[in-house]
Amino acid sequence: MDTTFKRVLLKLSGEALMGKAAYGISPEMLTYVATELKSLTELNVSIGLVVGAGNIFRGVSSASVGMDRAAADNMGMLATVINALALKDALERVGVPTKVLSAITMNTVCESYSRLSAINHLDKGRVVIFAAGTGNPYFTTDTAAVLRGLEINADAICKATRVDGVYDKDPLKHTDAVKFDTLTYSEVLHRRLKVMDAAAISLAMDNNKTILVFDMNIPGNMRKAVCGERIGTLIVGEDHEK
Repeated sequence: MDTTFKRVLLKLSGEALMGKAAYGISPEMLTYVATELKSLTELNVSIGLVVGAGNIFRGVSSASVGMDRAAADNMGMLATVINALALKDALERVGVPTKVLSAITMNTVCESYSRLSAINHLDKGRVVIFAAGTGNPYFTTDTAAVLRGLEINADAICKATRVDGVYDKDPLKHTDAVKFDTLTYSEVLHRRLKVMDAAAISLAMDNNKTILVFDMNIPGNMRKAVCGERIGTLIVGEDHEK
């Protein structure tokens, strides 16, 4: 089967790993995500993965109630390593070779990040999970996802969420929310849509990197996304044909 995207950077929120729980990591959700990702490797799609930490610790939320922002972000980056190691285990249990590369050095747990090492692993057919964000406070995992996507020359950034695209307001709270099939980077910034933070959108815009937002909870959606089926919301440059 032909695919539109040969190499993708998949961004998962930490909350996506909770399943129906209030916090933490759901074993059932890990297995589901691993199985979905395996279906992509069977299409010979090269996969980089960035996962958030909202299921364990949210740096921005903690900073808003008095914690030092840099300290809170550092804690959040460490929490992403926990999620990355959990995903690695789940992927390898379904037969998918996986490497975790961390922006914060912790050689007894995983490899340190380097662009050349990441590309080498991807070229050998391994899934690469990028942990610890960018390694710097004040940058979200959304920004890390776009940055790593650019560094590995991914064809697109695929953001897997719990809703089926980008809406003008939260569809989980507003029944009259309107979904967008296609948006430009400028529209996302102008409308202040909460799909990714402004730094991530600006970085994608400056480098004309396509972003696809879709519902990860629908089985087969990841496969449809890389095969070019119109699901979710596509975020593109001004000159893209809508």
